[in-house]
Order: sequence, then C-alpha cells, then structure tokens
Amino acid sequence: MLVALEHIYKYFNGEALLKDVNMTVEDRETVGLIGRNGCGKTTLLNIITGRTGFDRTPEGLGAVSVAGKAVIGFLEQNSGLESSNTIEAEMLHAFDALLETKRRMEKLETEMTSLAADQLELISGEYSQLSSYFEAHDGYRMDVKIKMILNGMGFGDVPTDRLISSLSGGEKTRLALAKLLLEQPDLLILDEPTNHLDFKTLTWLEGYLKGYKGSVLIVSHDRYFLDKVCTRVCEIENGHLTSYKGGYSDYLVQKKMNVERQVKEYEAQQREIEKLEDYIVRNKTRASTAKMAKSRERMLDRIERVDKPVTYQKPPKIKLEYDIEPTKDIVRVTNCPVVVGEGSKRKELIPSLEMHIRRGEHAAVIGPNGIGKTSVLKLIQGLIPHEGGSISWGGNVKISYFDQEHSILDIRDTAIGSIDRRFPRISEQQARNMLGSVLISGEDAFKPVSVLSGGERAKLCFAIMALQRGNVLILDEPTNHIDLGTKEVLEDALAEFPGTIILVSHDRYLINKVASRVIELSPEGARSFEGNYDAYASVIEAEQAEAERSRLEEKQARQLAEYNENKQKQYRSKQQRAADAKRRARIKELEDEIAVLEEKISLLEAEISDPEVAADFPVMSAKCAELDEAKKLLDEKMEEWVEGQ
Repeated sequence: MLVALEHIYKYFNGEALLKDVNMTVEDRETVGLIGRNGCGKTTLLNIITGRTGFDRTPEGLGAVSVAGKAVIGFLEQNSGLESSNTIEAEMLHAFDALLETKRRMEKLETEMTSLAADQLELISGEYSQLSSYFEAHDGYRMDVKIKMILNGMGFGDVPTDRLISSLSGGEKTRLALAKLLLEQPDLLILDEPTNHLDFKTLTWLEGYLKGYKGSVLIVSHDRYFLDKVCTRVCEIENGHLTSYKGGYSDYLVQKKMNVERQVKEYEAQQREIEKLEDYIVRNKTRASTAKMAKSRERMLDRIERVDKPVTYQKPPKIKLEYDIEPTKDIVRVTNCPVVVGEGSKRKELIPSLEMHIRRGEHAAVIGPNGIGKTSVLKLIQGLIPHEGGSISWGGNVKISYFDQEHSILDIRDTAIGSIDRRFPRISEQQARNMLGSVLISGEDAFKPVSVLSGGERAKLCFAIMALQRGNVLILDEPTNHIDLGTKEVLEDALAEFPGTIILVSHDRYLINKVASRVIELSPEGARSFEGNYDAYASVIEAEQAEAERSRLEEKQARQLAEYNENKQKQYRSKQQRAADAKRRARIKELEDEIAVLEEKISLLEAEISDPEVAADFPVMSAKCAELDEAKKLLDEKMEEWVEGQ
C-alpha cells in the first residue's frame, strides 16, 4: 500500500466538503478520481500531497499515510513549466541524482589513473558502488529516455535547444508532464492531464501509463482516457468517496447496481421505521401496551439510520428534429486551401482540402492541435473567406451551428430572453420547458447571460439549436465546460439525430458514441475513415505496423542486393586467392552469426506483436531495446560480410 487516507474530513465555512473519506492507492495501480465540479477532487489531491491540511473527527480520527520513502510527483491542472532553461537542460534536471553520480564517477576515473595500488583499491570500491547504482537506474539511457518522452509528448520536431520561455501555455503544460514522466515518482498524481493533448499524444500517454512501473492517481473528465488506463475508479459524491473496480465503463455498471441496492436497503429500513413508529403511536398511551411501546422506542433509537442514497436522475432528453429533408449531397469542398491570418501573419494550414459530406452522416473532424479544425468549420459556412477552390452546398440545407465561444449569445439577454428574441411564436412555458431539458430551470432561466458559467452558456446554445430545427448540425467542441449529466444527454440526442452532423471534438467518448465517419486533417489534406473512433484507431494501428514491416523488408532487400553484387567479384592473383580463403572462412563465421541474429530478431518481433507483451510497457520497452541492439549488431555483421565479398 503506497498511500492510505483514513477518516478524512474537510470543512469550508462550516460546510463539510469531504466526509469520512477512506481511500488507498496500492503499488502499480492506476486510480481515476471523478466527481462533479466542486466536489473536492483537487482538495483531496492537495491533502495527499500535504499542500492542504484536513480536519479530524470529534474523536480525533483522521490520518494520511505515505509508505516509506515513496516519492510523489504532482502535475496541477494547467500548470505550465516556467523556466529560463532550454528544453534539453530542463529535461536533464529530471536526472539530477544520476548526473551527480556520473560526475563523481568521472572524477574518480581521473583520480584512479595516478593512484598507488592501496589507494586504488579503496576508490575502486566506491566507484563500483556508484557504477552499480548508475547502471541499475538506467543512467546510460538518459538521452534515449528524454528523446522517447519528448517524441511521445509531441515535441519530436521541436529543437531541444529552444528556450522554454518561448513556448505557448499549452506547450509548457505538456512539457511539465514530460518532465514528471522522466522523474518517474513512485506515485504520479495528474490533475486533468489530457488538457492540451491531441489524439496522437493521448494515445501515446495511455500506452505509457499502462506500463508505468509506479502508481498513478488521475483526476480527469476524459472518460475514454479513464477507460483506457484505470484499474480502479473512485467517485466523490455528496462528500463521500466510493471505490469501483475497473475503468470508467465498469464504474457505470457497478454504480447503477450499487445505487439500486442502496435504494432497496433504504426503502426497507424506512418501512421498518414507519412500522415501529406506528406501533408506538397506537400503543404508548394504553396501560396494557405501554411497556411494549417503550421497548419499540428503544429498538427505534438503536437503529443505525441508512442515509438516503444520492440517486442520479438523467435529465429529460433533448429532442433534435428538423422539418425539411435536404438533398443527398450536403456539402462538397474541392481544392480549397485552409488559411488563417492576413498579410505577414498569413499561414497556410492545408494547401488543398477535399471533403464530401452526405445526408445522414455523423462526421467527426479530428487532427493535431493547430491544423485548423475550427477554421474548416468556419470556412465551409462562409464565416471566413476562402482563397481558391470551391465549396458547394446541397439544396434545402438548414444549418444549426454551435461554436465553442458561444458567440450567438448576447450577454445583455437573460437565458429565457435569448430564446424569446429568436423564437417569438413559442410560449414562455415552452421556452422554460426547453431550458429545463438542458438543466436551466427555476430562477436560473432569468439570469443574464453575462453571469452564466461556461457550462450554462453551452446548455443555452443547445436549447437554441433544438428550437432552430436545423437538418445539419455543425458543432465545435460542444462538451467543453459542461457537466457529465449534460454530456450524456447531448450524446444521446446527437446519436439519435436523423440528420447530418459535422463535429469537431477532443472528446473521444463522444466521438465513439456519435460518429459514423471520422475525417482526419493533416497538412496533406483530409482522409476519411468509416466508423467511430475505435474503428479509426484500429486502422491507424494496423497501418503503423505495416509501415514498420515494409521498412524492414526494404532494408533486407537492399542488403541482399549488395550481397549479390559483391558475390560477382573475381580475384586473380595468388595473394588475392590466399586472402580470399581467409575471408571465406570469416564469411562463413559471419553467415552463421547472421543466421543466429536473424532468428533472434524474428523471435523478438513475434513477441512484440503479442498483445499481452504490447500491454506491458516495461516488458515491451525491454524487448524493443533488445530488438534494436540485435538489429544494430546484424547491421554490423552484414556490413562486415558485404565488405568481405
């Protein structure tokens, strides 16, 4: 057990945020911590790390225990790395202890060259200890680790001599996570680590965390991410913490069963309490039954009351409908450049975009950060000019557009006024019903837009979209800022929508549930994949494996061609023949060694292709390192063999 929390309370202004929280983090497990905004997730992380104190029970109970000399690494939400160093220099700081060991070893190496035998023996002992420590902690692979982590976190094309101060906020956050991964603490605590990560980086991070040698505690709203990496999910609800085995999908099933059981227990106890209370009322004033009534009162007092369960009721559905059926071809984009900025700030993101959306498709547009996903949505709607090519819309198309800035809202309006002004023919009750379906009810309906939270503004935009009755929905990051309940309502509404959807989102859980096609943007243009996100990811994974096989086959073909060419060489002189005999003997040795290495490489490649090995990052890393070493040695043997022909 790495960390244990016992009977933790936390009060703010007399109100209990955390109530009797008991929690453990075991060695080599990945725990997801979830709950509604403001439920105390970040407070709990701060308590674990000692940044925030906790309150004890009236009996003095309450404790946080961390095993032995366990090291805790904490990435706070949106905490960028601030440093005057270059990227390389800052990443090397993750290995300060190893670098100090290396400097001491180098100093001893210099001293040993001029020492007498008796002194040399003393220093050799220290050197041996340092060397063992350095090797055991992978000191000879520091540069390799830095390169691997930086590549995985999306810095493969960024010069390592670049100053950190010149990076964007999102890049600094990614770099802070990269450094923490290099430090490899015993417990890695991550607060919303998927912010600022594109799909490629997310996929790499998921693989890395699944093979992490320590423990991981994650706060995240990314349900797909939690499903991929977590072995356990802990939920904070109404101040209490409940633990569930497995990932996010497992949590959903277990929680439903848990709530159903709690409801049955609560209702059974309430029936028993009512029965006792009724008996007491009817019998306590009668002399003949007063004694028995008193006994029942004592029984009632001894009952340990079961708290009424927190039951989550999914809000009413948002019904997305339209009146007019559009033509079969919704929009076709032909040879259209995607450009942002003007003049000296002009930047061409995609030289030539080709895209075709058909009626009834639910298309998710994805791609790396900065590729222009939002720009594409604006481009096809004519909200920004295009410099060439053509954009053709079909007939009877009616667009409803959700942009992540909520720009259709007027901050001077109230929530209900935003609807009344656009749809004067509907009654106030109809408007309030629509707002209620997105969880804006009661007095909240009369709040000015200016005081609404980002999530509330998003909900208001969903209500307006439903009333617009568009047959083509264009959505840019619709799940930003909204709570889990509203996400589920939106997912259901979009999945059931019979019309056409063009969606940009970082929410892979949403894409998985809604998309019938995935369109991946890159500088080369747009590429289409049938199916949801899982289907897209499977295709990409298979293509990467095939590309690696092709690379190896091409390398072997080149080596064989060189072999056949060198095989034709003729030697005439006696000295050449003598030398040739010696070379032939060496060539025979090399051929035997090459055969052994090729067999070893084949075995390693087969092991690496095993899903069980691929799921175990430390084993996978070791096998890959062994494979690289075998390939390097094979190249050396082949080079010597070719030269010997």
